[in-house]
Amino acid sequence: MAVGDDDLENRMSAKDRGIGSRGGDRNRIGPPPLPVALPSSTEFGDNALSSRWTSWLVPMFVVANVVVFVVAMFVNNCPKHFESHRLRGHCVARFLGRLSFEPLRTNPLFGPSSHTLEKLGALEWSKVVEKKEGWRLLTCIWLHAGVIHLGANMLSLIFIGIRLEQQFGFVRIGVIYLLSGIGGSILSSLFIRNSISVGASGALFGLLGSMLSELFTNWTIYSNKIAALLTLLFVILINLAIGILPHVDNFAHVGGFVTGFLLGFILLARPQFKWLARVHMPQGTPLRYKYKPYQYLLWLLSLVLLIAGFVVALLMLFRGENGNDHCRWCRYLRCVPTSSWRCDDI
Repeated sequence: MAVGDDDLENRMSAKDRGIGSRGGDRNRIGPPPLPVALPSSTEFGDNALSSRWTSWLVPMFVVANVVVFVVAMFVNNCPKHFESHRLRGHCVARFLGRLSFEPLRTNPLFGPSSHTLEKLGALEWSKVVEKKEGWRLLTCIWLHAGVIHLGANMLSLIFIGIRLEQQFGFVRIGVIYLLSGIGGSILSSLFIRNSISVGASGALFGLLGSMLSELFTNWTIYSNKIAALLTLLFVILINLAIGILPHVDNFAHVGGFVTGFLLGFILLARPQFKWLARVHMPQGTPLRYKYKPYQYLLWLLSLVLLIAGFVVALLMLFRGENGNDHCRWCRYLRCVPTSSWRCDDI
């Protein structure tokens, strides 16, 4: 008699429903909020269930960001431009020569000047819209304001990106990273006109967003799902809350997160099946791995929303529309005025 998926699920104990990392305990979900590594094909004998890739794209992204930062410092050449303009101030770490940092009163993050960042492709509304330099929507995600900025983003990328690439492969994670970065740049340009923006934060928030939607769309194959969901939501909310501090581009964070969240439903869906049910089935019984109707619905809805969102946002941007005119309260996503700081010049 054939055994259905639902019967198997009902027969499985709570202990058996856990999903462990490769070669590890079956009851372990792994360190939240990172997604759980599915059992390897050698454990269950079916390559269609789960693959394990070697992460190389994320390390390349890290190297690329570091190289671009070094190039930016080389182009910046703090000692030369300070002497040529007879400016007051001392470059930091002058022993580095032309790689030395701008004075801390100019850039407290130990990095180049805003003029250098602008020259190398920083995001600036006037150049994107009035001068039609749309390529800045992409180049800005490879630039960083300083060593502190670079270090924080690259540590986050390593911690989040490598695990995701190992589970889903470089193509899908690379698409999510790049499109999320561009999505963050577009939203930032729509709402911010009086400053430049750089950094990979939008792309990183896209990876976080894709982790959240991946958890939803693959909900039935996870154990300890509530704990993983709460932990991931806590991490996301804390990072978004930090974004309301002055001089932090929270619009890039929000735009990247929403883009990644939608892409997670499109690119990271897995066939739904109780992966450990094989131990309860007679020898030789074929396993069925199928996508649920809700996964198809989420895939279609997310695809439509993603395409519509990009089209509408790009049309608004290149028409020169100001996002603040359509959303008065949205300015509080970037800066909330307090007794310690004002947001008038932000």
